[in-house]
Amino acid sequence: MKQGNIEQFKELSKFRDIQDFNNNIEQWMVDIKSKFSKSELIGLKRLIRFCAKIPGIANAKIATIVAATHELDSGISRSTFKRMVVKAKSLGLLSVHETERKNGSKSSNVYVFNRFCSQVEPSKDEKLNHAKAIHLSQTNNNIQENNIRTEEPVRNDEPKAISNFVNKSFADYAAYFFPVEQIEELYRISYIHSKMFNLSSHETETVSTEALKLLITKIKKRKVKSVNGYFNGIVKKVFKKYQISNLFNCVFEQ
Repeated sequence: MKQGNIEQFKELSKFRDIQDFNNNIEQWMVDIKSKFSKSELIGLKRLIRFCAKIPGIANAKIATIVAATHELDSGISRSTFKRMVVKAKSLGLLSVHETERKNGSKSSNVYVFNRFCSQVEPSKDEKLNHAKAIHLSQTNNNIQENNIRTEEPVRNDEPKAISNFVNKSFADYAAYFFPVEQIEELYRISYIHSKMFNLSSHETETVSTEALKLLITKIKKRKVKSVNGYFNGIVKKVFKKYQISNLFNCVFEQ
């Protein structure tokens, strides 16, 4: 991803406006605030302030963000900020995209906050008993992340309209398992990665659907804790594999 004015990353935002972003952050904090140390929270809150121009999007150097924390009574170190980012990513709160300058050198990261999904990082005990702990079919329906079906597909005869932004093939397949809001969120994740890998619309359709099928397979095996987070990981691997395969084919066709 090329570095540039923050306006160019506007399409990565997952929020309608700053109020929508703030509401989601409040919900996240109820769920995961206890997972961060006091110093890490200082870094997180400062990063959130850098999202004022484009809701949920921050594009600033680590040094700049860390320096801003020292405007308070107690600033934090660079390592503390990095530790906070790693933790936020693992909890599903944050996605981070690296950028580069025109000469190819690394530049500041783009921090993308995710919508609240009511999921937290499982404890060690929960991980050991993961298969027994997750019962998606019994999950409260108002929790968007787990509002899915794992039985044989049964299409709703009168489904709620899905945004035209979502590829039709992807939407048709996903509709057997997910509600509209979840389908749109999954495709948004896929779309972001397609731009990073410079895929055409046809390639995006093919690879996104493949990633979706892998996700559903894992869900049926009760191996998914956070749908959005897990799908993000799958998409990244599948898109990268597809890109490498294309490069390999190009070399042998020459």
